[in-house]
Amino acid sequence: MRLKYPLVTEKAMMMVEQQNTLEFLVSRDATKAEIQREVEKAFDQEVKEVRTMMTTKGEKKAIISFMKEKAAEEILSRLGIM
Repeated sequence: MRLKYPLVTEKAMMMVEQQNTLEFLVSRDATKAEIQREVEKAFDQEVKEVRTMMTTKGEKKAIISFMKEKAAEEILSRLGIM
């Protein structure tokens, strides 16, 4: 499992509403393709783009954009976060 958990910060919630993106903490060795496959399989939503970055704490964060409008909100709703 490459995905650890979604980030639920104020900035992340604004990105959900404005840009239809989710932020997840992922394994350090996860590739963009692996992250995309896992998100599409787990949530049944087509991924548009995956961007990754390392946090100051040494964790890897993935910013995932979706093709379908409101997909990010739908996923958070399914997870019981929003």
